[in-house]
Amino acid sequence: MHEMWMKRAMSLAEKAWGATNPNPLVGAVIVKDGMLVGEGFHSAYGQAHAEVMALQEAGDRAKNATMYVTLEPCNHQGKTPPCTEAIIKAGIKKVFASFLDPNPQVAGTGFHKLQQAGIETHEGLLYQEATEMNEIFIHYITTGMPFVVHKTAMSLDGKTASNSGHSQWITGKEARQHVHWMRQRFASIMVGVGTVIKDDPSLNVRGTQVQPIHPLRIIIDSKGRIPISSKVLNDSLTGKTIIATTEGINKETENVIKNKGAEVLKVSSDHGKVSLKEVIMELGKRDIDSVLLEGGGVVAASAFESNLVDKVMYYIAPKIIGGSNAPGVIMGKGILTMVDATLLTDMKFSHIGNDVLVNALVNKAR
Repeated sequence: MHEMWMKRAMSLAEKAWGATNPNPLVGAVIVKDGMLVGEGFHSAYGQAHAEVMALQEAGDRAKNATMYVTLEPCNHQGKTPPCTEAIIKAGIKKVFASFLDPNPQVAGTGFHKLQQAGIETHEGLLYQEATEMNEIFIHYITTGMPFVVHKTAMSLDGKTASNSGHSQWITGKEARQHVHWMRQRFASIMVGVGTVIKDDPSLNVRGTQVQPIHPLRIIIDSKGRIPISSKVLNDSLTGKTIIATTEGINKETENVIKNKGAEVLKVSSDHGKVSLKEVIMELGKRDIDSVLLEGGGVVAASAFESNLVDKVMYYIAPKIIGGSNAPGVIMGKGILTMVDATLLTDMKFSHIGNDVLVNALVNKAR
């Protein structure tokens, strides 16, 4: 029964997919005498926390009830008051949380406050599922760096296009729809300028049933080669677009981009290329907690070489493309021996239509 109620709390938390960044996804359920009396979830950044929403719904029925919450209740004043105070005041008897809040401002103090008030606490219920759901939050709050996921679509033989550069479409409709759903979870989406020149993508969210949440768009462009006619510089989301470049950009081009409404972010040059590490660090300072790295084998190579990638999401189509000149997933200079290969852990496989999605974490321990 405990797992059943926590699963309900998790399903509530997921309703805010993409709306809470850089806050976590949190759901809460209040149960009394085996009956649901209140539930809620953190719907958006700056809005009321899940525990408060659940308590408001429960009202007086919260007294001597049990709360199931996916994350340890907060014990500090942020954009909203501490949840611990509301829980104590409501007379909750027990609190189950999936995991302790990794935020240094909380870090166990929430449970400690509840325990001091005589409330029974339990942690670890559906820990694995809850931490996976909040992998972005956990990474960002503990490192200050965005969680970077490299996403690509490829054929079974690792090609992202044919010899001629034709790539539409490698994967099926279902996989492409899934990508748009995933984009909403990330605070930003990043591609290299080569992808913009070749495909002129919109880099937005389309085809979802809910009101779309469009990520910040970041174009890596060391010399300002982006065509001024590109969609990203001429649509309603241009104000949510950053052209990350170097001093190598032409001043006239820089001014045109700014006049279009996009931001020009100048960073250091790394052997003539944009320093991705500097870009990622700057994003972290701006509370951008996640990056979906989508386009360009060259940019992907730079990200891996700089040890910036935390996870991969590879959509693999049941197709063979072939061709020694057909582009692969990751370009660059590559490695010399297998000892230097990037290792992946926690691999998970799922079918999306006729395609297979591979999720795996990047082992950074080496």
